[in-house]
Amino acid sequence: MSVRHFLSLLDLSSKELVQLIDRAIELKRIHRDGQLYQPLQGRVLAMIFEKASTRTRVSFEAGMAQLGGHAIFLSPRDTQLGRGEPIDDSARVISRMVDIIMVRTFSQHSLQHFATYSQVPVINALTDSFHPCQLLADMQTFKEHRGDIRGKRVAWIGDGNNMCHSYINAAIQFDFELAIACPFGYEPNREIMEAGGDRIILLHDPLKAAEHAALVTTDVWASMGQEEEQRHREHAFAPFQVNSEVMAVAKSDALFMHCLPAHREEEVSSRVIDGPQSVVWDQAENRLHAQKALLEFLLQAK
Repeated sequence: MSVRHFLSLLDLSSKELVQLIDRAIELKRIHRDGQLYQPLQGRVLAMIFEKASTRTRVSFEAGMAQLGGHAIFLSPRDTQLGRGEPIDDSARVISRMVDIIMVRTFSQHSLQHFATYSQVPVINALTDSFHPCQLLADMQTFKEHRGDIRGKRVAWIGDGNNMCHSYINAAIQFDFELAIACPFGYEPNREIMEAGGDRIILLHDPLKAAEHAALVTTDVWASMGQEEEQRHREHAFAPFQVNSEVMAVAKSDALFMHCLPAHREEEVSSRVIDGPQSVVWDQAENRLHAQKALLEFLLQAK
């Protein structure tokens, strides 16, 4: 049986993703009930970080511990990758010693290359192209608060970045309409967007994108590695802030999400992120539960 990887949402079927979200909700209930559930005793997760992160490290490390396993944190200083060892050699060696590997890096191509030579499942914990683990948490959060997202409208306001690309894949897999509002010159990758077909609407007006939306979501204007563009981006993205005016044209019970960290009064107003429609803290917590469901799924599929 070939190894199952999770490099984007498209690596699982729609049915598998729905089952995984339901399992994440169940694992959340088990954890909150204080029940001990440790099916991964003796299993080891290697966590390779080429990009820093608070939520990703804590959620994967805590999740592995709660499931009875162990996680090893590896920064660029802790691996030969940081000294120029070929990706395929590192993948061959590390995957002979652990049961599953999580990689947070820059290039999707490098991640795919690593997975090609890995004997164990590889999880994309963020690349410049996709952030599929965050979408698992987002879809879980929507289901908990509003039920099935199928047929609903989601508004993505902001950069056509890795989160936007992942929302495009989510629209395909979970069958919802995605209205994208971004400044000219910051559109998502055309090939990724075209794969979404008529589920994807590209606009340059946040109010039109948010009309009748059941979910409004955004991200920072300058992602990690784009700090030098900060001032230029602040000017380009200023009309794309998610504020009360934007939320007012969405459905009256629309949710607001943000993958965090957020810059208040830039991409989102304090009134929205701290308001009653915001579910960002549930969304952040659900990284833990969704990734536990993913670890369980991939290790059982091995």
